[in-house]
Amino acid sequence: MRMSDRPTVEEAISINASPATVWTLVTDLNAVGHWSPEYQGGEWIDGATGPAVGARFTGRNKREEREWESESIVTECEVAHTLAWAVGREPGNAGASWRFDLTPEGNGTRVRQQVVIGPGPSGLTAVIDQRPDLEEKIIANRIAEHRRNMQATLQGLKAAAEQGP
Repeated sequence: MRMSDRPTVEEAISINASPATVWTLVTDLNAVGHWSPEYQGGEWIDGATGPAVGARFTGRNKREEREWESESIVTECEVAHTLAWAVGREPGNAGASWRFDLTPEGNGTRVRQQVVIGPGPSGLTAVIDQRPDLEEKIIANRIAEHRRNMQATLQGLKAAAEQGP
């Protein structure tokens, strides 16, 4: 797989909690940071106090020895259903686009988390630029890492939502 293929990773989990309960957790920038191995939390910026289309937030990330912040913009927001955001200042040229989709399932919620990598610049594209001959291997490794991180995040979300207040 190459960057031009728009690599995508998707994971899902069933949670024994209402979409409203899950929504409160996935829109809490710091709560998600407790469950993710890479994303460490964040803050709403530019006057935003929560999710809405066009709202921006800064996220703190850590991977191996590297720490960084990224700015993201909310691109879709339907309360208790969909939260999507693009990493970077230009949603059409995002380094990655992320989303949570919540679907009622019996007395609970099916949660799907997805990332589409690219098309814009990111740490991944910088690594590929240094070793273009290894592009497919670099992307495969990052996809596997995203999958593990998303599984951990969803398990943490499930535990928190099912635990209740």
